[in-house]
Amino acid sequence: MINVTKTFLPPQEEYQAILKRAWDTGWMTNRGVLVKELEAKLQSFLGLSNIIAMTNGTLPLQIAIKALGLQGEIITTPFSYVATTSSIVWEGCTPVFVDVDKDYFTIDETKIEAAITPETSAILATHVFGNPCHIEAIEVIAKKYNLKVIYDAAHCFGVTYKGKSVFNFGDVSTCSFHATKLFHTGEGGALFCKPTYFENLFSHHNFGHDGPEHFSSLGINAKMSEPQAAMGLSVFPYMDEILSERKKVVDSYNEAFTSTKLQLLKIRSHTEWNYSYYPIIFEDEKQLLKVKQALEKHSVFPRRYFYPSLNRLPYVEQQRMEISESISLRILCLPLYAGLGSEDLNQIINIVKEQLL
Repeated sequence: MINVTKTFLPPQEEYQAILKRAWDTGWMTNRGVLVKELEAKLQSFLGLSNIIAMTNGTLPLQIAIKALGLQGEIITTPFSYVATTSSIVWEGCTPVFVDVDKDYFTIDETKIEAAITPETSAILATHVFGNPCHIEAIEVIAKKYNLKVIYDAAHCFGVTYKGKSVFNFGDVSTCSFHATKLFHTGEGGALFCKPTYFENLFSHHNFGHDGPEHFSSLGINAKMSEPQAAMGLSVFPYMDEILSERKKVVDSYNEAFTSTKLQLLKIRSHTEWNYSYYPIIFEDEKQLLKVKQALEKHSVFPRRYFYPSLNRLPYVEQQRMEISESISLRILCLPLYAGLGSEDLNQIINIVKEQLL
């Protein structure tokens, strides 16, 4: 069976050796030594100073909305994972969708300004498949209208834009460390922010604690555990290998599909990409389903990702998003992970190309 992704697992003895350090102290949560060590390694690797490791990748979004005091309407993208929209609704705000760019799949920055109303408090945009939004244009709009900017950067570990980690941009950026991601802690995530927001956001992720006996704000429990941090620390040394192997898969796909009628993801200029996903876009949904069925007959399981377009969720106001809806019907992510063998990779390529004839 070949799934769309496969969790990279380091040698079990390496994970256990790191976990033993927490085991010996009996300290399994509440920001133990492993969580702090992981944050320090990530700060060094990413070139960032304000990072909060969390227990998943969705809570950082919810905490950012809550801690920044956002109310009313939040402009967002219909082309993302459901957590982007559900976090807005969960925190009592209203998502206002803006359609996406047909090549980059990120929010169309030229359409944002028209969606702003007196009720707008923020822009929550997604760097889709690790492909950055038009960061400069969004920053200009946000400053003009005094809006906060949150980036859902769930897929962006290791991505740089103009020489900086993409997590540097916006008031807050969030990342997922889910087991399906290229860097993972089994389940987990992180929040990155401007220095002025750090203490408030940190308090929000730890019940609102301000010291052991005081509470400075409303909070929730979003802390990363020591077993999660141990997984991250044991995966971390293999990042170069993981990225290298994923690049080889992407290069093979590109070589095979560039000359076909498939639409491929266009990476924004000045971006050092991380090979997080490999989406292909068909001429229509019928062709997608034909290819998907053919792959599944050979125990290859791609994913319709992202599908459906989020403006079609049952708990949001229905707004027509022509480009997002069209792409979501025609997009399929092919298997991509470290360890995908050349024989399996060639089989996937051949099946797809055969169905395109």
